[in-house]
Amino acid sequence: MTRRGWVAGALMALGAALLSGCADVRYLTQAAAGQLDLLRRARPVAAVLADPATPEPVRRKVQLAADVRAFAVAPEAQGGLGLPDHGAFLNFVDVGRPFVVWNVFSAPELSVQLDTSCFPVAGCVGYRGYFSEGAAQAYAQERRAAGRDVSVGGVSAYSTLGYLKDPLLSTMLNYPDSTLIRTVIHELAHPSLYVPGDTVFNESYATAVEEEGVRRWLDARGTSALRDEDRTLQARQAAFETLLLDTRAQLDALYAAPDLTDDLRRARKAALLTALNQRYAALKLTWGGYSGYDGFFQRGVNNASLGAVAAYATLVPDFQALLARTGGHLPTFIEQARTCGARPQPQRAACLRGSSNELHVPLPRPQT
Repeated sequence: MTRRGWVAGALMALGAALLSGCADVRYLTQAAAGQLDLLRRARPVAAVLADPATPEPVRRKVQLAADVRAFAVAPEAQGGLGLPDHGAFLNFVDVGRPFVVWNVFSAPELSVQLDTSCFPVAGCVGYRGYFSEGAAQAYAQERRAAGRDVSVGGVSAYSTLGYLKDPLLSTMLNYPDSTLIRTVIHELAHPSLYVPGDTVFNESYATAVEEEGVRRWLDARGTSALRDEDRTLQARQAAFETLLLDTRAQLDALYAAPDLTDDLRRARKAALLTALNQRYAALKLTWGGYSGYDGFFQRGVNNASLGAVAAYATLVPDFQALLARTGGHLPTFIEQARTCGARPQPQRAACLRGSSNELHVPLPRPQT
């Protein structure tokens, strides 16, 4: 991007801030400054690959990300996914810290529903992202002082939904190859469909595209080692999510149960969270002691962290069912998912499942 492009991006965020209160001005100003810093320091991927000073492990990962990007935006007729190309991941930036952003989630003490913050363009979202860990922790402390359950987690990648040309981030390279492939596809999916104010819909959609995209990548270009790596990591992720979503459902039922005092709800909540930690310890034994999710539990599991996990998983099966009804044709799938996203929020899940009589999914025509 040109310098004019960087400034335009910053001014867009600052303009949005001026429509909000003073606290939101400070929040959005740090978001604009953090985004501007990344764009200012980004270098073309081609230059990074050609630079003899680029460490070989970094070069290999950057090349892999570039290959996945090309695959994701190539038309289906050419063996790609046909995702829209908004210029993301053509540049690379060394972030210089372990995470690019720290997200803060909060929820009431006796509810698993996430608190939301509402902004222009993005609508209402169930988190706030900070480019500084210190700023994230300070906001988290404010929420704790207000009596909320709070969770702070580092993020390796995010999407500006096509408004800016997001660079490939060094933080994305710190994971196994299969995770990098998934992250690139996931973030490239977001600009193709975004419903303001519905985090569950948006993240479940991107996860469904990620799942299909990785399956196609592995079929076309995967090695047996890469397939095994992805299979193992996804099996662990599925077991982890099942454990958390099961506890979240139990807590949701507890909080909704009539004729219970809040003190009794608190006591039973504590017992359920203790049991969750014990179940995780038992699960780790089946993984041979793999500790990749220890950080999540060390931060303290609560309503907020359980709500954050739910946002990424809840509607994935419904999106996958819609994809199956399109015969696996991604452009048709995206079009029909967009139709569902335009419905009122209570109707969206039923629309994805085909429960609405108004939703007609035409089968794709054969490619000639």
